[in-house]
Amino acid sequence: MTFTFYLLCGLTLAGAVAAMSLRNLVHCALSLAVAFGGLAGIYLQLDAQFAGFAQVLVYVGAVAILIVFAVLLTRGSEPANEPIYSTRWFVGLGVATGVFAVIASAVMASKALPLGPLSAPTVVIRDLGDQLMTRYVLPLEVLGLLLTAALIGAVIIALHDNPPKTGDAK
Repeated sequence: MTFTFYLLCGLTLAGAVAAMSLRNLVHCALSLAVAFGGLAGIYLQLDAQFAGFAQVLVYVGAVAILIVFAVLLTRGSEPANEPIYSTRWFVGLGVATGVFAVIASAVMASKALPLGPLSAPTVVIRDLGDQLMTRYVLPLEVLGLLLTAALIGAVIIALHDNPPKTGDAK
């Protein structure tokens, strides 16, 4: 393993721990974006270009930004007198360790793990890009239009003021 790989692992873990332990929702969302970005870097280091670029586009570019917009548009206010970090961080650490142990034991006991060396993949990113821009261009454009309409609708719903109650009208 290289120094870059360990650096990306540390960045991913630090972002994930910060996302779980911070109290401010905007800081949590940005920490989650850092964790997603570190994970994308790990994928790219392991020569999984499609998974890395999909991680950047889908999770960093869409999910994390959507979370930030949702937090900012809902105008969630938090009390300023609370501490930055949660006082029960050890409970989350215990649960995360337990879940990791169960998943790791299930993966290691699986008979689906390859025993020999893997062959090189035959499909490259260029082929996937060519297919998206030729054969699947219409579904890609429709999906982009649908996501844009959903974002505009979410903004309209978030900014819509509540109508006055019937007793308040003069």
